[in-house]
Amino acid sequence: MAAQLALQDVSLQFGGIKVLREVSFTVEPGSIFGLVGPNGAGKTSLFNCISGHYTPTSGTVRIDGNEVQGARPATLARHGLARTFQHPALQLHATVLENVLLGAHTRLPGGALEWSVRTPRTRRAEKELRAEALELLERNELGWAAHLPADELSHGLHKGVELCRALLMKPQLLLLDEPAAGLPHAEVEHLIATVRRLRAEDDITVVIVEHHMGLIAALTDHVVVLDNGAKLMEGTAAEAQSDPRVIEAYIGKDGADDAA
Repeated sequence: MAAQLALQDVSLQFGGIKVLREVSFTVEPGSIFGLVGPNGAGKTSLFNCISGHYTPTSGTVRIDGNEVQGARPATLARHGLARTFQHPALQLHATVLENVLLGAHTRLPGGALEWSVRTPRTRRAEKELRAEALELLERNELGWAAHLPADELSHGLHKGVELCRALLMKPQLLLLDEPAAGLPHAEVEHLIATVRRLRAEDDITVVIVEHHMGLIAALTDHVVVLDNGAKLMEGTAAEAQSDPRVIEAYIGKDGADDAA
């Protein structure tokens, strides 16, 4: 079941540097939500606060009403959160299937001792998760690569493998960090279709950090624009693209091409 994400007055400070300034918004269950802004706006830092890689200096992060700020990523996974990264962190000499199975660590029964002796329960769970990972790869048109080393795949396919790994965690809330970065146009169109299918078939909430405004416009129900660590505006992607403050922020920092 899709989860709600709610941030209230989230701030982040490193020494005397204010990275985030009282950012608040709510992502409704089952929606596709965009987090956009020029380079240095604080998007990735905010993602890190949501996903447990940073602890906010102040403010609250809630998943379905449960306060989770400061929780470790493994704890957040039990709240239904999974995340991809701008640069996929794959084990390049492991197979694609082995990389996807790394996403199953939060679903494994028993403790380290049980897994070290490989009880019938752990062997059964491993077999089931392997079958599920293969099915995910097939659904995402990567079944053919399951037994290939990850380093034989392109950058775009690495992103697909990382997405399958996140989906194996059975997320209710999926964070996608610049999923279109480095992808050619055809692969961006495929990504848009994939995210739409995930929302329809898997009943999850999706939050996307992205510079590719075409993707944001095609996918999102709602966006928040950050600038200098603060919320500049909130609304639809169309409203953001026509907002003079947003246009000025992009042109002033990233150039006119980023606002297109």
